[in-house]
Amino acid sequence: MSFLAFLLLGLIAGAIAKAILPGKQGGGWVITLILGVVGALLGGWLGGLLFGIDMAEFWSISTWLTAIVGSIIVLLIYGLFTRNSRSGRTV
Repeated sequence: MSFLAFLLLGLIAGAIAKAILPGKQGGGWVITLILGVVGALLGGWLGGLLFGIDMAEFWSISTWLTAIVGSIIVLLIYGLFTRNSRSGRTV
């Protein structure tokens, strides 16, 4: 998959992950979309490592599912860090 296609996949996966997650996540849409790209990378890496999923096909359902799951994981981790910093507590 080309870099631009992977970037588009990450942006869309980040938007879908933000829509799936309940509540208000910290950061705006730009941060969410950047985290979506990072999540797509994470999902692709984990999918390839654990399940042997090939991320070469843009229209493959396994590509999309791993990118969305990776984006959800990254958004949850980001939410844990931003929630702690907003409430004044330290980790």
